[in-house]
Amino acid sequence: MSPADQLELTDLVHRYAAGVDDRDLEAVAVLFCDDATLTTPAGTQVGREEVLAALGAVRDLPVTLHALVGTVFTSVSDDEATGRVACIAHHVFERDGVTRDDVWHLVYRDAYRRTAQGWRFASRELDVRFRSAGDVRLG
Repeated sequence: MSPADQLELTDLVHRYAAGVDDRDLEAVAVLFCDDATLTTPAGTQVGREEVLAALGAVRDLPVTLHALVGTVFTSVSDDEATGRVACIAHHVFERDGVTRDDVWHLVYRDAYRRTAQGWRFASRELDVRFRSAGDVRLG
């Protein structure tokens, strides 16, 4: 895998995290191939429209923050690669006047495909290793 491919894949996974945190979910959906799959604890979605609908769950949260803490990419062919992306994902919500942070410590298992628009997700699977929670204060 070329350094340019490594850089583009790194940019792809960071754009996903930033897009979710910024609630630019349409921009996140475009990072997926037309026939891509996204597997979350809620199930597997197929295609961009279903991916976009699944990502919509974050709209109900006042804040999310996805911190990517490690990436490993492996070339499968000139136009296919796999990736392991470690992430700590904060999901802040309010309940009964208390602001809480549900923290997911997870690994994304990805397959990528080179398209005319560049590298895209062919599949993305969330492997939640463990969760922690606590009270937080915004701002």
